[in-house]
Amino acid sequence: MNSKLDVIASLVTTKSIIDIGCDHGYLDIYLTKKGIKCLATDISDKAIKCAINNFKKNNLDIDYIVTDGLNNIDIKKSDTIIISGMGCYTIINILNKKITNDLIISSNNHLEKLRRYIVSMNYYIDKEIFIIENNKPYVIIKFKYGKKDYTDYDYILGINYDKNYLDYIKNKYINILNKIPDKYKDKINYYNNLINEVNRRYELK
Repeated sequence: MNSKLDVIASLVTTKSIIDIGCDHGYLDIYLTKKGIKCLATDISDKAIKCAINNFKKNNLDIDYIVTDGLNNIDIKKSDTIIISGMGCYTIINILNKKITNDLIISSNNHLEKLRRYIVSMNYYIDKEIFIIENNKPYVIIKFKYGKKDYTDYDYILGINYDKNYLDYIKNKYINILNKIPDKYKDKINYYNNLINEVNRRYELK
């Protein structure tokens, strides 16, 4: 099974990337070895120093900067912006700029809100990939600049019709539904409708 790093790398179709919140710099090392020009960024000086050490261990000359999000960065049209491992609201704050670059996003939470926000920036969802790594579920989403219309279910569930993802999301909603007291009819209806939509998507595969 592909790792999260493999999946993110597979979605890059440009010759250069900006890795926001690079942490140890593993993605930048991986992509540089594949001929992609990388800019590793992090708000943490300690994280950048760790990444630099890893770059040196791999004998790679990779650009880096200590900065908050996209601040102080010369963003080129050809750059793919990658943000992985952060919460929804942090990502939204980082993307509060006028950009048209390809985006590859993996958020820890609130995917519906994130999808709605980025689509409101005149982006569309190009692809979504679901993986489980170290028993943790991840949804990696690629956005491209352009316009498409989505249903509420698309924002809530995403556009991934892969069976593994549908199985995961259905089981998640069933577990939630089983814990809702009978008196909360609206919540029960809400999750039943989501489960019905997941079942519909099974049939469309």
